[in-house]
Amino acid sequence: MERKLLRIYLQDHLAGSTGGLELARRVRGANKGTPYAEPLATLADDIEADRRSLESIMDDLGFGADRAKNMAFWVGEKAGRLKLNGQLTGYSPLSRMIEIEGLITGVNGKLSLWRTLRDVADSVPELDADRLA
Repeated sequence: MERKLLRIYLQDHLAGSTGGLELARRVRGANKGTPYAEPLATLADDIEADRRSLESIMDDLGFGADRAKNMAFWVGEKAGRLKLNGQLTGYSPLSRMIEIEGLITGVNGKLSLWRTLRDVADSVPELDADRLA
């Protein structure tokens, strides 16, 4: 795999995880005191750990984050809060459902990242296949 393309691919996933982590933190906070609080807190912690793993792999490869992409995804997550949710103010059950669907999409995307990296590990000496597994 061409290093330039791998760098762009990883930067894109890191940027996506920026928005995903912000979303996970917001959902965790919005659901304190509900039956959803504990699993959502665990998910937010897992997404944060996953992001740190990606950053570590990028460091091993000598790739930095793309600040513009990270900022765009951060802003996008904030803009996503302005959706219509059936209420003029506050949090509704529809908000929770849409946010959880967003988190599911992000987690599935990240799963694809880890599978792809495992598949290309033989052609990128800096990628540790055992670590990726």
